[in-house]
Amino acid sequence: MSQQRKSKGAFWALLGAVAVLGLIAIAYVAAKPKTRGITEVDLKADPTQARGYLLGDSTAPVQVIEFADFECPACMQFATLTEPDVRKLVEQGKISYRYFDFPLEMHRNTWEASNTAACADEQGKFWPMHDALFAAQDQWNGEATRNPKPVLKGLAQQIGLDVAKWESCYDEQRYRSRIAANRAEGERRHIQSTPTFIIGNKIIPGALDSDKFMSYVAEAAAAAGPRPATPAMGPASGLPGAKKDTSGARK
Repeated sequence: MSQQRKSKGAFWALLGAVAVLGLIAIAYVAAKPKTRGITEVDLKADPTQARGYLLGDSTAPVQVIEFADFECPACMQFATLTEPDVRKLVEQGKISYRYFDFPLEMHRNTWEASNTAACADEQGKFWPMHDALFAAQDQWNGEATRNPKPVLKGLAQQIGLDVAKWESCYDEQRYRSRIAANRAEGERRHIQSTPTFIIGNKIIPGALDSDKFMSYVAEAAAAAGPRPATPAMGPASGLPGAKKDTSGARK
């Protein structure tokens, strides 16, 4: 009887040890950092490719940069409500406007959208595609579909692209390294949310309304003085440096 008790005790002790080891293994796997494809691409990104997409004269008195995500609702809000006034400033030669991709991992189809725009840029139509993507965001975003290509292909046709050339570029993901470099430039500048703007020498997060945007431009123009500003070249990308300003801006 005593021997049976000892055997049972040894059995339960062994079973308990196995259970503990199993729990430790599960905890290790759960806690282990997960590698993501996007992160790997970003780490390999060549920052010299980070030029963004320019609208206007690069020698304009005020340089404006936007880091944005095509699937970001706040970016769509800015593009729809404020950007028409921004483009008037571009047409008047008061600012230059440069768009950088900053795709967020939370948005399922944002890389496909950036890929779509980059392939449109190959045919000289980045900005028409930029506008079309934001206008149709609710048709191709991650909540609407897991396969955005049919909608994106329709947009390519809508803006007058050579669809066969666009599709070849899209399927090849020809400009993925450029998109990754644009995002890496944002990370180098400690961009954390979209949209985020650099106006003059200030970094401003949030979807600015027209009045707020104009006030930042006026401030930057006053700081630049009567002569067009010649921005200091950044160490990696050749883009102007900036200081962060969160006063009155939304995240």
